[in-house]
Amino acid sequence: MAPRHGGAILAEQLKIQGVTRVFSVPGESFLAALDGLYDSGIQNIVCRQEGGASMMAEAQGKLTGQPGVAFVTRGPGATNASSGLHVAMQDSTPMILFVGQIARGHRDREAFQEVDYRQMFGGLVKWVAEIDQTDRLPEYIARAFQIAMSGRPGPVVLALPEDMLSAMADVADRPVAQVARAMPSPADTARILDMLGQAKRPLVIAGGAGWSAQAASDLERFAAGMDLPVAVPFRRQDYINNDSAQYVGDLGVGMNPALAKRLQDADVLLVIGAKVGDILTGGFELLDVADHGKTIIHTHPSPDEPGHVYAPDFAVACESGALLAALGDAGGAVGAWADWRDQARHDYEAWQHPQETPGPVKMEQVIAWLAETLPQDAILTNGAGNYAAFVHRYYRYKNYTTQLAPTSGSMGYGFPASIAAKLEHPDRTVICFAGDGCFQMTCNEMSTAIQHGAAVIVIVVNNGKYGTIRMHQEKHYPGRVSGTMIANPDFAALARAYGGEGQTVTRTQDFAAAFAQAQAAGVLSVIELQLDDEVLSTGMTLSQTRALGEG
Repeated sequence: MAPRHGGAILAEQLKIQGVTRVFSVPGESFLAALDGLYDSGIQNIVCRQEGGASMMAEAQGKLTGQPGVAFVTRGPGATNASSGLHVAMQDSTPMILFVGQIARGHRDREAFQEVDYRQMFGGLVKWVAEIDQTDRLPEYIARAFQIAMSGRPGPVVLALPEDMLSAMADVADRPVAQVARAMPSPADTARILDMLGQAKRPLVIAGGAGWSAQAASDLERFAAGMDLPVAVPFRRQDYINNDSAQYVGDLGVGMNPALAKRLQDADVLLVIGAKVGDILTGGFELLDVADHGKTIIHTHPSPDEPGHVYAPDFAVACESGALLAALGDAGGAVGAWADWRDQARHDYEAWQHPQETPGPVKMEQVIAWLAETLPQDAILTNGAGNYAAFVHRYYRYKNYTTQLAPTSGSMGYGFPASIAAKLEHPDRTVICFAGDGCFQMTCNEMSTAIQHGAAVIVIVVNNGKYGTIRMHQEKHYPGRVSGTMIANPDFAALARAYGGEGQTVTRTQDFAAAFAQAQAAGVLSVIELQLDDEVLSTGMTLSQTRALGEG
């Protein structure tokens, strides 16, 4: 092969690995990579801040199951991008971040923007490396893809010294990375079905990474065949059709108290692909770590996860999709738990009945309208905040990859994620829910959405405060408001300033018309919902929360 500079070698290797789009904020430290992308045919989405770029790459990984890719510059660029890496690690999302680096001969002199990335990212990602030899670029990149997708997926960081990247090398490309998949044996499947068959109060918990539409379909087939109740972890609600009689709710923040009690009362838990962590167990209080008093079957793509906190009675390291297909094909017998499953579904339906909030704009009614109106393949994204609890409680997800939300609880995530979703699926309706505080963390990416034609609809829930923190503040220090009130712009006018569409809704009955106008606009559109100051959570007003704290 003719010699190529490192940027060209890198771009060709990305093409071989199937990359069609990357997200970036340009920097002089990786000019050769930008040059390599120039002729590659890979779309380069130019973002406004590295945190937004890394969150878009993470969302791309969630949607496709293939690593989302981002490029950022050294020092400040890398530190900004760390927010998306944290999401990818906690959410088990395949992702690769390329970081520009100082020239190799300048190391250890505290050169301009110098950072030791192995030390900085060592505890945050699955693997971090710095590539010192141009002719080893294909090797490192292929390995990065393999690690990002293997076992429990996650993020990888590769640092690119600028002199290495601009140097010439004659090196062969590596083929597509092959990821080893752990498959369940027939004996594993038989034992799981036998253990379930002995249950009186079984509960399936299905989540984690590495899923597909087929896996979601097989989950529903398996659960229906054995009439099993299925719960999902925090922000994994699109893993099963929420209209299914087997779906009983999500074990997330602000979970249905009846489902929390059911988790405690279950005698057999079949955990497929999920972590049994603090959110799922209500801060490790719903299940005693030392003595949980039930049979736990835990399957996970990584052999390190079962037993990480809760000791299982049977553990299997395998792909969730392969296991669900095998369980569905094997078709275990229905046990004597019909009333248990039926009551669990009844509790979910009861939790869906809206609890009225104060003021002329009622979030519970807006979400209910969207649940009835949106196409089944519409994608909903959100970041973090009490506004998201309305979406989680009242919206019903029908298809896989229709929910993009950070299990890490990262504010600002929803809007960059919606841009990535719309670029990947331009024919699908993409809705971003964001609080007034959440949106202002990444709203500068409106420029990115306009530039690249991502016609997402952003619903900004404005209550003039950091609502989640205010809720906790009123519970613990009632009436002592400090650091939770925020000043906001006119969000509709701000959207128009960027070249998008903007509307303000002050009455629930005006929302449908505003949404229709946003759909027809064909560009980025922001609908600001102005909530009453008393609106705080799905279950309690601000005054009620304060009174609880005072009591």
